[in-house]
Amino acid sequence: MERITAVARGKVQGVGYRHFIEGCAHATGVHGWVKNMPDGTVLMVAESSPASLADFIRLARAPAEDVIRVEDIAIIPGAATGEFRKFYVEW
Repeated sequence: MERITAVARGKVQGVGYRHFIEGCAHATGVHGWVKNMPDGTVLMVAESSPASLADFIRLARAPAEDVIRVEDIAIIPGAATGEFRKFYVEW
């Protein structure tokens, strides 16, 4: 199991991106959370197998919704803690 911290930039707030990310996580078996940041980015912390995390980020980069515009997702790898049992939207 691995962990990533990811920051999405672009038109990612006020367009349903967090809920889209929650769906990506459920589809790929990833656990963790997603939340809006004051600077307009969206922060994600996710844990799963390397293959599942790669699928999760691939989906996160290419939303089907026209209103969402992901310009970049910066990824910082880390050690998994096993603290998550599900994926949720943090407020």
